[in-house]
Amino acid sequence: MPESDEVLDISALGARVVLRPSGSNAESRETTFDVIGRPRGFVAQPHVHTDQIEHFEVLSGEMLLVLDRRRHVLRQGDRMSVQAGKAHRQLPSGAGDAHVRVTVSPAGRTEEFLRRIASLSRTGRFTRQGFPKPVAAARLILEFGDTGHAAFPPVPVQRLLANGILAVAGLWREYAFVDEWDVAAPVSAVFEALADTRTYPDWWRPVYLDVEADGAPALGTESHQHFKGRLPYHLRTRSRITRFEPDHVIEAEVDGDLRGHGVWTVTPTDTGSHVRFEWTVHADRRLLRALTPFMRPALRANHAWAIGRAIDGLEPYLSRRESRRSFISLPSV
Repeated sequence: MPESDEVLDISALGARVVLRPSGSNAESRETTFDVIGRPRGFVAQPHVHTDQIEHFEVLSGEMLLVLDRRRHVLRQGDRMSVQAGKAHRQLPSGAGDAHVRVTVSPAGRTEEFLRRIASLSRTGRFTRQGFPKPVAAARLILEFGDTGHAAFPPVPVQRLLANGILAVAGLWREYAFVDEWDVAAPVSAVFEALADTRTYPDWWRPVYLDVEADGAPALGTESHQHFKGRLPYHLRTRSRITRFEPDHVIEAEVDGDLRGHGVWTVTPTDTGSHVRFEWTVHADRRLLRALTPFMRPALRANHAWAIGRAIDGLEPYLSRRESRRSFISLPSV
């Protein structure tokens, strides 16, 4: 758990969520979070928590809780609980924002669900009305429906519809690439270049045009990339490091015009290093998404060309950098 409160922006649903580490108790198996704003869209629709009790405490403002066909207006200081299996909905009430503390027991996958909602909000996967777009909705149903689901239609119908949506979307299925090559350079140098995306415009040419990062590579570091391939379009993505094992593995989640994750693995060889790049990605830019079923060979060729530029550029870049460092370290006469 994080050491301090963590704020999740779900502005697409009219609110923000504050995860409270002090409220996640391993012994009681509870998790606590604050909802601030005027929630709308699918989170305000009738729903059921299969095996969790949900407790509400209004810290400021008002909320409307609909339970057993009765409407309960909760104001500052009011508390109310909803038992597992009970259909209910919570709605804004009164003027202005409300601040409601929610405790869920057992905790289950509550935090994972909230983080997913924040990610969907951040990457534009909600409609203007606050409902997840079809593929996002289908994945939520199939991944989290065992612990919570809409009150209607019946759960088997929801799952049937979700599977149907994903079957159709399979025409636009993800791309999965694995590329490997050897580099005549020490593992530490290779890893340093791969982990720090700010170096990419220096050696991964002409693919990477610009990269900005919020700091040196480390767990949680975010960076923004602007790049292109041989096809006539530019792409912009944001990546966040989710696994960081110095001199060996770095993994990142990516969203923006492309969505997915990449893993760089560096291992030593007799002559230097071996690089393995695993790249699993969805093309989310509208034009790419539309062309995906028809242009897979061209898009794969585009990836192969881009990786070719990495293979061509990495080793010379490391050699030049080592030469500069050696020159700088020479003693003055």
